[in-house]
Amino acid sequence: MQRWRGLEDIPQDWGRSVVTIGSYDGVHRGHQLIIGRAVERARELGLPAVVVTFDPHPSEVVRPGSHPPLLAPHHRRAELMADLGVDAVLILPFTTEFSKLSPADFVAKVLVDKLHARVVVEGPNFRFGHKAAGNVDFLAEQGGTYDFEVEVVDLYVSGAAGGGQPFSSTLTRRLVAEGDVEGAREILGRPHRVEGVVVRGAQRGRELGFPTANVETLPHTAIPADGVYAGWLHVNGEAMPAAISVGTNPQFDGTERTVEAYAIDRVGLDLYGLHVAVDFLAFVRGMTKFESLDELIEAIANDVKRSRELIETYQA
Repeated sequence: MQRWRGLEDIPQDWGRSVVTIGSYDGVHRGHQLIIGRAVERARELGLPAVVVTFDPHPSEVVRPGSHPPLLAPHHRRAELMADLGVDAVLILPFTTEFSKLSPADFVAKVLVDKLHARVVVEGPNFRFGHKAAGNVDFLAEQGGTYDFEVEVVDLYVSGAAGGGQPFSSTLTRRLVAEGDVEGAREILGRPHRVEGVVVRGAQRGRELGFPTANVETLPHTAIPADGVYAGWLHVNGEAMPAAISVGTNPQFDGTERTVEAYAIDRVGLDLYGLHVAVDFLAFVRGMTKFESLDELIEAIANDVKRSRELIETYQA
């Protein structure tokens, strides 16, 4: 899959393509319907499928300080889109100047002049251009002018997560923040993932007999509520069952919120400096301050046992 950052990265001889535009944070099951349809149309027409997205999140530029927690960094989104059959991802730097581009100029400069769109696939509530003035009706009008088709896909999927609310990135962020990683997993179609580099912490886990990977997460990452979770620690392509702790280590009066993963039944791991990923499968318990270290060690042992059971259930 090709990855372009900015319009200037698009090859000069790029031909016609099928395009979909959006932030697509998390690439959840609703997003997958739109992207999947774009790929399907591209295959029918013998053309490449292109996803256009933005960095940073548009809200950070339009309303500084309002950057939402991210469900997936851009490289992870690109991986997920590639799995869906996308041929190219265009990341447009979302600047103040870019935010002032009118809907008509966006169509002309991005969809027509650079991507030579043959079909544009979007959800019914898609908005674009300065002050989000453009919508799918305007896009269809522009298609008549510039010879591209607009297809609107109903992306509304719902289930048990969020009490039956339509699946969305906003709902997923809320569930993650509440610690409902099972609900987030239903919306995403996979476990919520947090990534970062393993750094040296206080090494208390090692002293207690449960050495953990202290993950320095990427900026704006959506991190689950404080507590203990069952999940996976991904290192260099290997997925290891893990018990995961999120919080400030109240037992030791900590103040810094951390994500730490203990690789179950693994010994002698040296992960410092490695980029790792942590998948959250299920909630185990909330964060608690115990009366003694012995109680803490007993609780951690139970957490590991419970995590192992939950992971085995998930695999089954």
